[in-house]
Amino acid sequence: MRVYVAAPEPAGQYPGILFYSDIYQLGGPITRLADRLAGYGYVVAAPEIFHRLEPIGTVIEPDAIGKLRGNDDARRSEIAHYDADAQAVLEWLQAEETVLPGQIAAFGFCIGGHLAFRAALQDSVKAAVCCYPTGIHNGKLGRGVADTIERVSKLNAEILTIFGTLDPHVPSESRQQILQALDEAKVVHKTLLYEANHTFMRDDGYRYDPVATDAAWGESMSFLSRVLA
Repeated sequence: MRVYVAAPEPAGQYPGILFYSDIYQLGGPITRLADRLAGYGYVVAAPEIFHRLEPIGTVIEPDAIGKLRGNDDARRSEIAHYDADAQAVLEWLQAEETVLPGQIAAFGFCIGGHLAFRAALQDSVKAAVCCYPTGIHNGKLGRGVADTIERVSKLNAEILTIFGTLDPHVPSESRQQILQALDEAKVVHKTLLYEANHTFMRDDGYRYDPVATDAAWGESMSFLSRVLA
């Protein structure tokens, strides 16, 4: 599994982040976000989520054909494989000498937001930032039905969810289903809502909203710096 790693330049130890892309894998818009996060003082490890299906180093183009390809890869991926990959990257972060012991979070976008949420079910993850996460409310993640929302009570991590009000993939009723599950499980969480579309933090498309992105980024950094003090 190829993993893109970004880290602060000064020698030292920093919190670690398991960082998930959207369905297009590790193209420029995602690696720029990973680099930006590392600049705030984190060791960021971003796996290729479809490495079992795509050649190593594959970046899927965010066009009509690429959308079909990425969604098809997602549908053909075993949910157990997503979980195994999360565990592998988390174990790498725990063994990495530049990562502070016990200071690990997850961060992701779209399908990666769901994967970050799901990664937070593992005890080593203290926090998760889930940007417009898809499929949590209805179990759509890979082959079969993901049991993510049914396992919310197992979360020990704090959760930050970020949504756009114009996002057709996570409409209001779906957002409420996720937040209600977190409330009922008494999970410490916060949600942010912006008048923005799906994938509004990707800087390469018509849905990019730099104002909402900067606002969400500032909140995310405050959240991570508090939990990973």
